Amino acid sequence: MKAILKLTALSLLVLLYACGQKAHEHDGHDHDHAHDAPDASPNHVLYEEVMKVHNEAMAKMDAVYRLREDLKKKASETPGLSAEKKKEMEDMVLKLDSANESMMTWMHEFKPEPDSVAGEEKVREYLETEMEKVKKVREDILEAIDRAKAL
Repeated sequence: MKAILKLTALSLLVLLYACGQKAHEHDGHDHDHAHDAPDASPNHVLYEEVMKVHNEAMAKMDAVYRLREDLKKKASETPGLSAEKKKEMEDMVLKLDSANESMMTWMHEFKPEPDSVAGEEKVREYLETEMEKVKKVREDILEAIDRAKAL
């Protein structure tokens, strides 16, 4: 008998939760049907776009590290390397380090808040600003990789 009561109570809770979610989805907001999930607010979509740019840049971090190590090794172990070429390689290592550091800094400082805490407009502004920052990080990483490969 207790098991039936627990099952009934659990079923009722699930039903109430599901109805609450449906009511929340249709409380006067127009939704794109491709994004009917409760989390698919415009800010959530923008957050996902920011994370997509971040993920594209993060996928290049292994290349940054490998190029950095290769250049350090070449600069220190290549016999007959001109002082100018060695300096160019060392400067490129610093550029790669800077690109890496900018990614680490951005990730450390990226702290979006839910709309319910900060307000939808403030969250949107924050995410738009962060999108510009992370795009700059991605550009710096890609530029550093291209220049390092050219050495």
